[in-house]
Amino acid sequence: MRKISTFVHCEYHREDGRTLLRTLVARAGLLAVLLAAASVCPAQVKDFTARLETKRGVEVTKIAVDDFTVKSGSFILSSDSTTVVRVADIVRADLDFSPFYDVVLPDTFYMRHMEMSAMTLLGWSQLGAEYVARGEAEFSGAELTVKYKLFYSKSGIEFARGSFKSPSSNFRRLAHKIANEIIYYLTGEQGIFDTRICFVSDRTGNKELYLCDYDGANIYQLTGNKSINVSPSFSPEDRNILFTSYMRGDPQIYQYDVVSGATELLAAYPGVNSTGRVSPDDKLIVCSLSRDGDSELYLLDRSGKIKTRLTYSPAIESSPCWSPTGSEIAFTSDRIGNPQLYIMDKDGINVRRLTFLGNYNDSPDWSPKGDKIVFVSRVNGKFNICTIDVTGENFRVLTELGNNENPRWSPDGNHVVFSSNRSGTKEVYIMDRFGNEERRLTTGGGNTNPAWSGHGQ
Repeated sequence: MRKISTFVHCEYHREDGRTLLRTLVARAGLLAVLLAAASVCPAQVKDFTARLETKRGVEVTKIAVDDFTVKSGSFILSSDSTTVVRVADIVRADLDFSPFYDVVLPDTFYMRHMEMSAMTLLGWSQLGAEYVARGEAEFSGAELTVKYKLFYSKSGIEFARGSFKSPSSNFRRLAHKIANEIIYYLTGEQGIFDTRICFVSDRTGNKELYLCDYDGANIYQLTGNKSINVSPSFSPEDRNILFTSYMRGDPQIYQYDVVSGATELLAAYPGVNSTGRVSPDDKLIVCSLSRDGDSELYLLDRSGKIKTRLTYSPAIESSPCWSPTGSEIAFTSDRIGNPQLYIMDKDGINVRRLTFLGNYNDSPDWSPKGDKIVFVSRVNGKFNICTIDVTGENFRVLTELGNNENPRWSPDGNHVVFSSNRSGTKEVYIMDRFGNEERRLTTGGGNTNPAWSGHGQ
C-alpha cells in the first residue's frame, strides 16, 4: 500500500561518493589522461540497448493468518496475551510484504451474516484465501513456544507444520522465523523477515552507523566515533560491515565486526578510499581509490592490500558492486560526460555500457537473482529508484514521490531498501521489486545509505 505524504526538494547524491570524489580528487596530468583514455577507447566498450517500461507486478495469491490461540489449560498473564496477538500481527505483516502474497483480513460483516464467532477454513475460502495459517502458543516461565500449521482453505487439508521456541521477550524474531518458514513452504525460497538493515543516521549530530530489523524495529547504534561514516555494506556471511569513514581525517575504508563491535582499518591509501564491497566468496574487495590522481576502481584482498587496478579512465569511476557469481562488476562512470552504468569482468576487461536512457544514472546494486540491477536515475527532474535487466532491457521506474537514492537489494532479490525525502526529511524505506508495498522504517530525518544483510542471521 502506498503512503501519501508531503515532500520538499533537497540536493541528493551528496553521500554516494560522487560529489565527494569530484571535490577531493585531483585530475591526473595530461600524459596520464591520454594513456588512460587509450585503454578505454570507444571501440573497447560494448553497448547494450534499453527501452523504458512502466512498473508492473505479478498476480498475487491470497493467504490468511488466523488469530493465534493459547494452548488449552495454560495460565497466562495479560502481557502474554498481548504477545500472542503481536506474534500473529507480525506474521501477517511479513507475509503481506511478499510481492507474491496478499494477506486476507477477517470480514466482521461476513462473520455476523454467517453467524460465525470465529473464522473457519471454509469462511476464509469464501473470502478468497487459498491458504490459511494457524498458530498455538504456550508459555513456560520466560519461554514461548509457538506451533503453527498451514492448510488449504478449500479442502481443509493440512500440508505443513512447524514449531519455534524462544524467550518470550524475543517474540518478534520468533514471529519472523515462522513467516520465513511459511514462505519457504510456499515458494521454495528463503524468507527475508529475519534479516537486518544497516543505515547511516545523523540523529546524534554525527553520521554514525545503525542497525535494525528488516521492518525497522530494534534500532541500535553501531559506531560512535563522532565523525562522518557512510556507504555501509555487509560481507557475505554478515559478520562484517565495510564502510567509509573520516574518523582519522581522510576518507578511508573500515570494517566493523557485528559480533565483537571491533573496527578495523582496511584501506588508507593517499586520497579518497570509498565504497568497498566484498566479493561473494569473501576473498576480495572492490573499491574506489584516487591514489593515482583520479578516481579508479581497484581490487583489494581481504586485508586491504591492492591486488589489481581495474579501470584506467580520465573519468570518475565509482559505486562498484559484484554480480552474485562474483565474475562481473557493475559500476558508475562519467566517461561520456555524465554518470552512466557499466559492467565489466572482475579483471577489468570486457567493459560494456548498460544505461542509455537518462543523463544521470548511478549507485548500482546487482540483484542476488542475477537478472537485474537497481540504481538511481534522474527522471523528469527528480531522482528515482529504477531497475534494468543486465541485458540493458526493461528500464523501469519504481518510485514516484520525492527524491530517492541509495538502493540495495534484499537477499531474496524480491525487495529493495532505499532512502527518500518524500516526507520532508531523509528516511529509509523498503518496497518490493515492482515498486509496491512501500514501507517507511525510520523517523526523525537524516537517515540514508541503507544496506541489507543476507540470510545469515
